[in-house]
Amino acid sequence: MPYRAPIGDYQFLLDHVVDFAEVAATDRFAEATPDMTQAILSEAGKLCEDIIAPLNRAGDLHPAHLENGIVRTSPGFAEGYRAIAEGGWIGMSASPDVGGLGLPMALTTTVNEMLASACLSLQLSPLMTQGQIEALEHHASDAIKDLYIPNLVSGAWSGTMNLTEPQAGSDVGALRTKAEPNGDGSYSITGQKIYISWADNDFTRNVCHLVLARLPDGVPGTKGISLFMVPKLIPDENGNPGEKNNLRVVSLEHKMGLHGSPTAVMEYSGAKGWLVGEEHGGMAAMFTMMNNARLGVAAQGVGVAEAAYQHALAYARDRKQGRAGGTGAIIEHADVRRMLTTMKADTYAARAICLMNAVAIDMASSADGTDWTARAAFLTPISKAFGSDIGCEVSATGIQVHGGMGFIEETGAAQYARDVRVATIYEGTNGIQAMDLVARKLMDGGEAAFRLLEEIEQGAEAAKATLPELASAVWQSAENLRETTEWLVAQSDLTERFAGAVPYLRAFARVLGGHVHLKSALAGDQGRQRLATFYIKRMLPEHLGLLAHVREGAGDLMSITADDLAA
Repeated sequence: MPYRAPIGDYQFLLDHVVDFAEVAATDRFAEATPDMTQAILSEAGKLCEDIIAPLNRAGDLHPAHLENGIVRTSPGFAEGYRAIAEGGWIGMSASPDVGGLGLPMALTTTVNEMLASACLSLQLSPLMTQGQIEALEHHASDAIKDLYIPNLVSGAWSGTMNLTEPQAGSDVGALRTKAEPNGDGSYSITGQKIYISWADNDFTRNVCHLVLARLPDGVPGTKGISLFMVPKLIPDENGNPGEKNNLRVVSLEHKMGLHGSPTAVMEYSGAKGWLVGEEHGGMAAMFTMMNNARLGVAAQGVGVAEAAYQHALAYARDRKQGRAGGTGAIIEHADVRRMLTTMKADTYAARAICLMNAVAIDMASSADGTDWTARAAFLTPISKAFGSDIGCEVSATGIQVHGGMGFIEETGAAQYARDVRVATIYEGTNGIQAMDLVARKLMDGGEAAFRLLEEIEQGAEAAKATLPELASAVWQSAENLRETTEWLVAQSDLTERFAGAVPYLRAFARVLGGHVHLKSALAGDQGRQRLATFYIKRMLPEHLGLLAHVREGAGDLMSITADDLAA
């Protein structure tokens, strides 16, 4: 089934659920009018449906490969990338001063989701570049900004981030890549990096690597790490790509999915680089890029979920099997209807959470108030973990809807599950997102969490006059979550928090999902009310078991020994 961008859902969420009007009311985003928003969604939808989506299968069947040291990309990817770049989609949120469109992150998130639905392998490239643009805007010198950002925004050059090393995965502070001053303002970068997405290609004029490395006086751990811009081709005096830098793609990984996206082992052998940000301040600069990417990965998960759902729905409406009644297709079977409705309800909830997050980012950048900044920070790990989890779960369910044909590669159902699986791992595993949520994001004593819960309860209270049963369930779920949040805040031993971190994050996402479905039921038609009823009555109750898990703490878990597990 051809992909169709869910423009109606985006427009409805922006208009009725995530308060996008507040963003459009700010001076910074005053041009994000309803007409502009509709035009952006419509044009991005056409791009993804007509040009990008047809590339998805080709990328899977004809992977990127290394040929005499040169990365050759999948058929059609160069043309697809060119369409994305020429449409201005890479620099949507970048400042107009450097050639960007200056549009809200909320709109960028919708476009990134559509691109991920259409072809996740290709979408990864502009996503990496968007993150690099933001990192440079916040941390680079004026000279680096002036040289690199316009080229990145236009898509003439592309960006990557280089963190991981064989011995330094989640423990980034264990990296061994070195940076030696050259005495002329540049540095000599030496080391090896792994898992570098889109480390090279055959369609941009240059590839710009942001590389974490340690200066000679850098202390051990993350506090001694600095960030460097290391281009594939060193710009000449006119700013054009010049001589080749001393770096190379050693090999491309053979991955479970995302075959069209070249993921490389990179070797830097005294490559020339320039400092981005302060010496030993590399993690702060890189986290700017990573936080951008975490919301982007959340949208990737939602995008693949949407594509997998559409694929499964088309099959279920066409496949005749058993005494189904009605149309005779398997969609008439209760269990198939359950699977499809669960897929749709979860995808919608995850999409809404991502857009809530994006709106908070936009308001934090354009309005006066630390509350928005705290809200954006709190929602980021929830968005990333829940969005990518739902991508995996929905695509797996999509295979199940297909039955035996789902296990056959030719149907295309399996590709969604293979491609999205890494989204729960990169940009910080979902376990790390959950640990961040219960530790760093509760360092304010739970204030950001409680503000969100208060908003949910107030919304539910107001909805009781119209939808009393659904509203009461949502209100009670928020109250249950409040009590568990208070319990977590009271735990001084972080292990007590970490033992239930993943269930807590999932419970928070479940309750947020109830909140957005309730708002949708109030503002929408009967179809949205029926979907909300399904979610709130059948899926929201999961939060109770999740919160029970959280409140058990760490005692019984950590009493299980390594020998117990090996027995």
